[in-house]
Amino acid sequence: MNFLLAVAFVVCWSSGFIGAKLGAGSAPAVTLLMWRFLPLALALLAATAARASWRSVPPRALLRQALIGTLSQSGYLLTVFWAIQLGVSSGTTALIDGVQPLVAGALAGPLLRQYVSRPQWLGLGLGLGLGLAGVVIVTTADAATAADVAWWAYLIPFLGMLSLVAATFLEGRSRTDLSPEVPLAVHCATSAVIFTALALAAGSATPPTDPAFWTAVVWLVVLSTFGGYGLYWLILRRSGVTQVNTLMFLMAPVTAVWGAIMFGEHFGVRTALGLAVCLAAVVVVHRGRRPAAPAPIRARSDAPTPAGNAAAPL
Repeated sequence: MNFLLAVAFVVCWSSGFIGAKLGAGSAPAVTLLMWRFLPLALALLAATAARASWRSVPPRALLRQALIGTLSQSGYLLTVFWAIQLGVSSGTTALIDGVQPLVAGALAGPLLRQYVSRPQWLGLGLGLGLGLAGVVIVTTADAATAADVAWWAYLIPFLGMLSLVAATFLEGRSRTDLSPEVPLAVHCATSAVIFTALALAAGSATPPTDPAFWTAVVWLVVLSTFGGYGLYWLILRRSGVTQVNTLMFLMAPVTAVWGAIMFGEHFGVRTALGLAVCLAAVVVVHRGRRPAAPAPIRARSDAPTPAGNAAAPL
């Protein structure tokens, strides 16, 4: 069952990058994101408002979750959708965002005041170097085959990755144990407000009649939000943050192959080499953690984790 859950999680999370590509030609990013989150937020709030899980949540915890949602959903998704609309391939975008666990792991010691042994530091340092090298190889390969894409477009996913890192540590400092539907509803409501405001300000709140737009919206809501977000929390609580972080590194190769098959995106020898280097980074990091591995971490939202991921499915 755990294997099937892992496969489903990888597919659902990767589907977000594909959904962004599906809707890229039909409407601006803020329009697509507004109509993805507005009805979803209303439905979630209506479905969960009467549940007991809301009654004991302090206002401060809700404000913290709203900020986490702003960083891990609104900021992250806007950069991803914008980059893909500018022509960055879905696989490259997924890979850049996928180094977030390595960056978070490298910063966990000083920011969360967690003990990191020397072998762990060596593993994190080498893994981060390999991960960034893999990103450079794939990005340059993508740029070489997409001459019409501005060079600065490849920097945009890095902003999303840093937004995820910030949300990760904000979540890691949380001391309130919340039922999964609470953060889901708060994050989606926050994103609905932000994207609606942005779409109204840009004069692009009216949805197009293009069937591709609504196909992308349904795709993103069903597969990415409910599938990706729901499975994220389920695996996190069953298996812990290490398992989730490991699966995160499978998103880039799955998305790259999926994008090549579905959209004809470039997937050559350099792309495969870069992805292989990034996967090697994962192996190095996990081997570096083993010598000083503590007891298994319980998957609780009030327990700081060494390389925690803020949940932010596309």
